[in-house]
Amino acid sequence: MIASPTLLPGFAGTELPEWLAARLRDGLGGVCLFAENISSVEQLRALTAAIREANPRALIAIDEEGGDVSRLHAATGSPFPGNALLGRIDDEALTASVGAAVARELRAVGVNLNFAPDVDINSNPDNPVIGVRSFGAEPGLVARHSAAWVAAHEAEGVAVSAKHFPGHGDTDADSHHALPVIDLPLEVLCERELVPFRAAIEAGARTIMSSHILLPQLDPDRPATFSPRILQELLRGELGFAGVVVSDALDMAGASGEIGIPAAAVRALAGGCDLLCIGTRNTDAQLAEIEAAIEAALVSGELAEERLADAVARVTALGDALPSGPSALPEPYTTDPARLASAFDVADGTVLPAEVRIVSLETTANMAVGTVPWGLASVGSAPEPLREGDSLPASDVPYLVVGKDNHRRAWTRGLIDAARAAQPGTVVVDMGWPSPDRAYADIATFGASRSVSAALRHLLDGGER
Repeated sequence: MIASPTLLPGFAGTELPEWLAARLRDGLGGVCLFAENISSVEQLRALTAAIREANPRALIAIDEEGGDVSRLHAATGSPFPGNALLGRIDDEALTASVGAAVARELRAVGVNLNFAPDVDINSNPDNPVIGVRSFGAEPGLVARHSAAWVAAHEAEGVAVSAKHFPGHGDTDADSHHALPVIDLPLEVLCERELVPFRAAIEAGARTIMSSHILLPQLDPDRPATFSPRILQELLRGELGFAGVVVSDALDMAGASGEIGIPAAAVRALAGGCDLLCIGTRNTDAQLAEIEAAIEAALVSGELAEERLADAVARVTALGDALPSGPSALPEPYTTDPARLASAFDVADGTVLPAEVRIVSLETTANMAVGTVPWGLASVGSAPEPLREGDSLPASDVPYLVVGKDNHRRAWTRGLIDAARAAQPGTVVVDMGWPSPDRAYADIATFGASRSVSAALRHLLDGGER
């Protein structure tokens, strides 16, 4: 039994390397694309055509959540409002229109699997990796919008991957860097975290992505990506999911930090994953090591042949079911900035002074978001960037301070306090997920994509909400 149909590597560059083309011709499951693999629409269409030529049933995957997480629009910022703002607007038709539009963009460039939407409930406002990627903090609302997004996206012929099962919203650590722990009983998960996943499954999600989180009351020894209890008994047995289970990237510390990627691949397959997202900039030698580890696990009995055969069959069936080529390029997606601004949280009494000095708090984006233009800089303004260790520049007028998740860092809180003390009338904008007391957010936009930034510009220019 060969393992290659279950592997989904990334690669460096904007052209398909020969080593990867050869593996695709030999049955490799597909590839995962990142921003570094994209330079233009025309280049991307040529790249995906080359992948399909090597393997017509290849899964061509990407993280295109809309909103802050975008690979297609990494150079400019996304034209879509993200999940948190869609949840605040609470118009399922609008959410469906975004899901459908994202899928049409992907279908047009030859991508057939989207690692979206994020259906986690952001129950922890200090969550370092979910935040505005979530539709909200209330299970019913998140479930309704997850279902609307999934159904509309799937209807356009591009498979979704609802993530991160069984829920990454109550963590205070980023699984890119550590193994988060959610110490909750199954009863609480059923009432909260699992509600959107049930909705996504019922809406037709063809894949579900696992999370690298430990839930000790379900499985004290293995994170969800490695856990038969969570993936086979809970996801398949109790929730009835019959599609493809995709691992979150195995190069993340929460999966492979202590054991390495080959061992993580074996444990993910044994746990119930069918398609293994390996990571970025993978190599031929790295895939050979992973395949050797899987073969050794089959010989030793650590991995059952029946489990691998089941994974291969599920991945192959998905590849056969998806459209084989791209569609026509869609019209650009636009949103009404006033409608988006209507869902901003503006503190009572907030008044923008006639003249301000605009500064942006340049925090380090988490690895899921990456380096993407955000805030007023993405819509033509030029705020002065401030980074950790910088001093607040002197000003004769009030400041307009723009940041993301302002309350979560001591240095951002310190600069905001200094700005308010130096210039009464200073206005603070939080384009992330603000603290419950809104102490560091006179205006909270719940997103920082280009479309949300344009709505903020509209509001600052005196537009209606």
